[in-house]
Amino acid sequence: MSIAVVTGAGGLIGSEAVTFLVSQGLDVVGVDNDMRSYFFGPEASTSWRVDELRRQHSRYQHRSVDVRDKDGLNALFADLGNDVMMVLHAAAQPSHDWAAREPFTDFGVNALGTLNMLEATRHHAPEAAFLYMSTNKVYGDTPNRLPLVEHETRLEVAAEHPYFAHGIDESMSIDQSTHSLFGVSKLSADALVQEYGRYFDMKTGCFRGGCLTGGGHSSTELHGFLAYLMKCTVTGRPYTIFGYGGKQVRDNIHSHDLVQALWRFAQAPGSGKVYNVGGGRTANCSMLEAIELCQTIAGRKLNVSYSEQNRIGDHMWWISDMSRFEDDYPGYRLSYDLHATLEDIHEMGRGRWLMDA
Repeated sequence: MSIAVVTGAGGLIGSEAVTFLVSQGLDVVGVDNDMRSYFFGPEASTSWRVDELRRQHSRYQHRSVDVRDKDGLNALFADLGNDVMMVLHAAAQPSHDWAAREPFTDFGVNALGTLNMLEATRHHAPEAAFLYMSTNKVYGDTPNRLPLVEHETRLEVAAEHPYFAHGIDESMSIDQSTHSLFGVSKLSADALVQEYGRYFDMKTGCFRGGCLTGGGHSSTELHGFLAYLMKCTVTGRPYTIFGYGGKQVRDNIHSHDLVQALWRFAQAPGSGKVYNVGGGRTANCSMLEAIELCQTIAGRKLNVSYSEQNRIGDHMWWISDMSRFEDDYPGYRLSYDLHATLEDIHEMGRGRWLMDA
């Protein structure tokens, strides 16, 4: 029997991974105690998605364990033992704004929770591949030092810069920058995952995501850029752009494409690996461009306002370079462009959002 353990199983990446891994013939144990509803309120609860997983997949088992609960995780892994072939650690406090409200909670979930997962894996399933969903916020606001050119609807890195063609690679410094407290807690976990790979010879990989998105997102104002933007467009809820004239650029990777990358790694894992993952030049947009697309797809105008104050540590321009991953795993390609991603978000979310509105 081969088992995959997925934390944050009710979240965007976790739930997408559960469905895919079951289709690959694995038994999946999901770990999720719906902390997202504590972070962001009832609208962000993942309980609806967990209920779906339970109904749809007989090979799915759910465990409501807090990743800060070292003893609870240790007992779970002791029970599963060497049948665990991969661990996808996607549970997190995901908002840099929220982290400042409760720094101990943020660090406990993101950093200590990751340490607990690593230790449980090391002692009970040392041969398992350990995949950690990190973030591009580990680079802090270093990307804001790039030479940017202002265009009508977006900021863009200068055409002669090495990052223009493919985006930002893993050589960017993580030092001497403003990360936000969220960025610090995720960076601490990222470094732990690397160190456990090198020091204990575990099979570990850090996946530093840009904007992760898709129709399964339980979006809210503080987390879930594209899905929340579409939700506001569909429901008429007010939306605020924070800073940079709405010209800040993000790349966006659909959860399906991300899970395909994670699966490739799990089948042939390295040790202490680090990868930037995102939509790259295939799927990126500014805030202004995203608003226009959402309005076109939804067929209605967004109720939008603007604040001059940008969020602390926020990136003015981020496009991920996935070349390192593509070199290590030849043949991997993104299947969702930006328009297809937004269509999926609209199709999967519209009915639920209008019912809840």
